[in-house]
Amino acid sequence: MKLDPALLARLGTLPVKARVIVESALSGMHRARLHGSSVEFAEHKEYSPGDELRHIDWKALAKLDRYYVKQFEQESQLTAYLVLDASASMRFAGAGLSKVEYGGLALAALAYLVSQQQDKIGLYAFGPRPAPLHVPPRAKGNHLADVLAVLDAAIGDATTGDASPADALDRIGELARRRRALVVLASDLFDPDDRTLPALRRLRAQRHDVVVLQVLAPEERTLPYEGLTLFEALEGDHKLLANPSAIRADYVAKMDAFLARVADELGRAGVDYHLAETTRPLDETLLALVAARRGPRERR
Repeated sequence: MKLDPALLARLGTLPVKARVIVESALSGMHRARLHGSSVEFAEHKEYSPGDELRHIDWKALAKLDRYYVKQFEQESQLTAYLVLDASASMRFAGAGLSKVEYGGLALAALAYLVSQQQDKIGLYAFGPRPAPLHVPPRAKGNHLADVLAVLDAAIGDATTGDASPADALDRIGELARRRRALVVLASDLFDPDDRTLPALRRLRAQRHDVVVLQVLAPEERTLPYEGLTLFEALEGDHKLLANPSAIRADYVAKMDAFLARVADELGRAGVDYHLAETTRPLDETLLALVAARRGPRERR
């Protein structure tokens, strides 16, 4: 069963939603059939419910018809920084979830998954506040509950204003300069100063494992509105009264060019880039984030 984001949003608390996304994604692993060679590993066994998630061989995911658990691999502890863009533009909802809620749910599921692996989780949620909401990375006690509580507060914050991910990303680069980390950013990447992509490139240059989930509402890609419409900026006081049919072709062309530039620049920098619309099932998004990335111990 695919998790409809609108239905998922009505399922209890954020920890419950995160667990449901992870469990659905792991169930989906068994339904998936991927092309590849039939390879058996002497030190692997087929995944079954109850196995430790930290030992799933994600790298083998693209090569096998079945999913395996590494039985004898010794791994050092991972530090993951989850970064949520909670700026005003992320409050746009269209006909579905707001972008901030969708991105927050995806990061909550990742936090749950990382916690199950007994790795360290840190959180940065930035927006119009004078300072970002920050939870330092830890792996013990009730740390997951602390991360999800702050994440929930960031999602529900109705304050409006402008913000760029760049400052939060640069701060993480400072905090993690002595040890490589996994950095996952959920953002629409709408940055008028164009500082975010360079900040992401700097993190990769420091050899961190960087993953970007660009979250957009479907309406932002197609401008489906009809009739004379007043468009109001979520960040700033700009307004535009226009007939969407008269500007749609130019708008879509510019949006497509923007997305192509983002994908190209991040791809060349070695950043794992994922574009998700807010109507996409969240278990599919989680699987894409996990399956496509290579951990920092595998990056060269």
